[in-house]
This record gives sequence, C-alpha cells and structure tokens, in this order.
Amino acid sequence: MTATDDPPHRWWTRPVRVITNVEIGLAAVATVVMFVLVLVQAGQRYLPLDGWTWTGELARFCLVWLAFVMTGVLVTTDGHIALEMVDLIRKPLVVRAIRVFACLVVAAVGAGFAVEAWELMTPPVVLRSPALDMPLPWLYVLPFIGFVSTAVRGLVAAATFAVRGVPVMDVPPVRAGAE
Repeated sequence: MTATDDPPHRWWTRPVRVITNVEIGLAAVATVVMFVLVLVQAGQRYLPLDGWTWTGELARFCLVWLAFVMTGVLVTTDGHIALEMVDLIRKPLVVRAIRVFACLVVAAVGAGFAVEAWELMTPPVVLRSPALDMPLPWLYVLPFIGFVSTAVRGLVAAATFAVRGVPVMDVPPVRAGAE
C-alpha cells in the first residue's frame, strides 16, 4: 500500500512512525552508551590507572534518558502500565469510558511533566553536573521530548478510543471448575 492509497484519516501514520523511530533510536543510543560506560567502569577496576568519574554520571543520565524518551512510544503501543482486568468487563461502553479516562489522565500527567521539564531546562542560573561538568538543563531535553510525546499520544489515544471504541481482547471465557 502506498501513501496515496491511505484513506484520508490516515495521513498522520507516516509522521507518527518517523517520530516513533526517532524516539526508539534515541533510546537505543542511550542503552548502548550506558552499556559501554558500565563496561568501562568495570574494566577500570582492574587497571592501575585512575578511573574516569564521569562515566558513572553519564551512565545514570543515560538511564534517565532511556526511561523518559520512551514514554510516548509506550502509550502508542499500549506497552505502559495498564489494568488489563478492565478489558475483561463485558460492557463495551464501560470499557471505552474507562480507557478514555485513563488516556486523559496519562495525557495530563505527561503534560504536567513536560511543563516541569521545561522549567528545569530554562533556569535563571545554570547548574553543572559535578563530574561531567555538563549543564544540567541538557539533562532534561530528552525527558521533555518524551513527556510532550506522551501528552500528545495520550490525547490521540483517548480520542481514538472515544470515536472507534476499544479493540476487543481475545480472551477465552472462564469456565467454572476448569482445571
């Protein structure tokens, strides 16, 4: 199927795919850098040289970046924390209402965190990390991107569930006395 074959309401799928791939790419880079830095730290223990103190600090920063840059992707792929028991409710309208409410809460939390990340990125006085001497506002750039993505994707998911409903889970019925 080509881009011209897509229905008009699907014009956003390509940009969303690109943004998702960028976020996953950033997370992959953070993971690889964190892995390499931890290996360097482990190797430094056995060398007679002084260790690089900045490796531990940057590895921790990578963990923060990894955790928060992927939040939007998790909302889109339904990979975030969810109460799957709600999906077992037999009344589709109730499930739809709960899922829409949950997505709106996720969007509100993402927006709130994005505002706070922005505040941390634009301080009146710029602090620097102790070992790496990195300006600390840089630390909050990737979490800001992840939280904005979370807020937008949460709103889109809420609208999608409200309009189209919730996809039906393939769950076998529970039988009494089944062992």
